[in-house]
Amino acid sequence: MKKIVYLILFSAFLGACNSPQKDEPKNDESMKNPLLSKYETPFEVPPFELIKSTHYMPAFEEAMKQDSADIERITSNTAPADFENTIAALDASGMLLHRVSDVFFNMLSANSNDEIKKIAKEISPLLSTHSDNILLNESLFARIKSVYDQKDNLQLSPEQMSLLEKKYKEFARGGANLSDEQKEQLREINKKLSELSLRYGDNLLAENNNFKLIITNKADLEGLPESIIATAAAAADEAGETGKWLFSLHKPSLIPFIQYSAKRELRKKMFQAYANMGNNNDEFDNKKVITELVNLRLQKAKLFGFENYAGYILDNRMAKNTENVYHLLDQVWKPALDAAKTDAKKFQKMIDKEGGKFKLQAWDWFYYAEKLRKEKYDFDEEVLRPYFELNNSVNGLFTVVNKLYGLQIKERKDVPLYQEDVRAFEVSE
Repeated sequence: MKKIVYLILFSAFLGACNSPQKDEPKNDESMKNPLLSKYETPFEVPPFELIKSTHYMPAFEEAMKQDSADIERITSNTAPADFENTIAALDASGMLLHRVSDVFFNMLSANSNDEIKKIAKEISPLLSTHSDNILLNESLFARIKSVYDQKDNLQLSPEQMSLLEKKYKEFARGGANLSDEQKEQLREINKKLSELSLRYGDNLLAENNNFKLIITNKADLEGLPESIIATAAAAADEAGETGKWLFSLHKPSLIPFIQYSAKRELRKKMFQAYANMGNNNDEFDNKKVITELVNLRLQKAKLFGFENYAGYILDNRMAKNTENVYHLLDQVWKPALDAAKTDAKKFQKMIDKEGGKFKLQAWDWFYYAEKLRKEKYDFDEEVLRPYFELNNSVNGLFTVVNKLYGLQIKERKDVPLYQEDVRAFEVSE
């Protein structure tokens, strides 16, 4: 049997393409809004060329309405709760909301703009409230608990048992067992957390995008590889700074700069700008946001009987508690610290040998690590760069996958893409 998987390179956009779908609404609005209509595209990929910013809010509103109707059908069922009419039905609910959310939040992450960010601020608290309305629904939880309490007698398959336990824990951790007063507190906390988390991310993104190191003197490019210089020149041209070189805090620009630039003050400027994103006492400062987030998370943890938020989170993870986490980290921390101290001594010797009258600082680390690598191993990443050109790397990866697993990968030109530099591939056996 031939298996096909849809992939998009340079993007995390997979969820929306694989989400199951339910019957679509047949009203006039669904015919106008591509998010509310069945995707008549290869692999049912979202028709990006048809989706406008104005489509998102109506789609979210309709999707939440359908989700609420799904929940109402489960809770109003007069038959005794069982796996099919409660757990399976709950798992199959809200498919349209999942699909709309997948499209929107992936676009928010991968291809955002001011309109989408504005919609995110509006929809996030609404989605938080909608989620709480489900997780704190007493009638729904009563049915889930009824099935859960008799799970040992239901002869469920391993997959069904896993789903049942997952749903029960999801509701228990969502506040279903709290008192009415605590539930109201939780609703308010969750709403504020959703707003603050979004604001925190927006502030970081703004700080990242707003910083620009523009170099006008070619001498200040000392040490930088030609490929990095060419990229910086192209970035300057795009920003209207022709004849100059532009470096940003985006990792493909930041890391090579602090790794190769011989200009220590410029390395310091770049490093400190990155380290202090959200800490510049301006409109994008995150200190107050972080304080509020920490306090709200602590309040939430204590509602559930945990001493701190880490305990609340870890209770549902493999580690289970903070003691186990620290035990693992301590095993890594000492040898890692010893190795870092050894490297620091080597770097300082290099600085002293060069006549540098300064102590090693954080913005020197990448630079001297690169110099030590060249000195000790005669290894230069830039020499390898031509061999790892993007298309060559992609083709090489596909060749390896074919030889190891027998998979055939070919590019598809008929799949909708949300921006020009995204590519779609079909994988088949």
